[in-house]
Amino acid sequence: MRRLAPVDDPALLVGAATGDDAAVYRLDDDRALVVTADFITPIVDDARMWGRVAAANAVSDVYAMGGRPLLALNLVGWNSEELSLDLLAEVLLGAQDIASEAGFVIAGGHTVDDPEPKFGLAVVGEVAPDRLLVNTGFRAGDALVLTKPLGIGVITTAIKAGTAPDDVVDRALASMTLLNAEAARVALAAGATGATDITGFGLLGHLGRAVQESGVDAEIDVGAVPLLDGARPLAEAGAIPGGSRRNLAWVDQRLDRGDHDELDVLLLADAQTSGGLLFGAAPAAAHEALDRLEASGHVASVIGRVVEGDGRLRLV
Repeated sequence: MRRLAPVDDPALLVGAATGDDAAVYRLDDDRALVVTADFITPIVDDARMWGRVAAANAVSDVYAMGGRPLLALNLVGWNSEELSLDLLAEVLLGAQDIASEAGFVIAGGHTVDDPEPKFGLAVVGEVAPDRLLVNTGFRAGDALVLTKPLGIGVITTAIKAGTAPDDVVDRALASMTLLNAEAARVALAAGATGATDITGFGLLGHLGRAVQESGVDAEIDVGAVPLLDGARPLAEAGAIPGGSRRNLAWVDQRLDRGDHDELDVLLLADAQTSGGLLFGAAPAAAHEALDRLEASGHVASVIGRVVEGDGRLRLV
């Protein structure tokens, strides 16, 4: 998540905020650099797929600011006593798959010994300072557009428990490896100024922080929020990640649940890996954005609206 930072250096436009760390540094009137880093532990046994998901997840912050990635470095924690270097090579090839698709260069990286394997990227991107998407930029009157369905946390929890059906896993992996590049372009074309990617803090956590930073409230139409097929039955069977419960606890004091039950609310707090973008746009532009997103393979929806307020969320 990102916010405008009260810093003395005028070149630093945006500072790191709680959650995903990212900063934007102005180079001149037309160019600024986005700098970010992220890594994750394995979510599937397929090493190359893990590399793809981790790379897509790490580069998401650049897209969430309206930028494009230019350069990345691998960040590796590896248990060399138990895991082969051939397996690591597959992880790195997965990241290279994403880099090739997105058009950025992976120029080396750094590896450390670690009992629990981890992989991700440090990424440098480019953005126009006057076309910057930030989580302070949500405006009353905006419609809220979510560009990917929720449910990744539930499904990855079920994967670890061995209870996730293969077709559900395939849908989750397809969602996680879908880059947010087109979503960022659509958001900018729709006139968005406020955006955030939906990752570990879930929809409620990321939007809750954004409305605080923007000085507005948001209403979420719970029935309009898309879920990955198969996520709800797994959640009903108990596949709820601990992070989702922590997300809900963090936002609960500023959340009006309405008459929605606990499971519905927990799914809105579901901790995502490589989730979609959430952005605000004028209602007509938001609905035009849906057509473009759906044409490019996204499962997107207008899930609510931004209203005057002081940082609260309401479920309707």
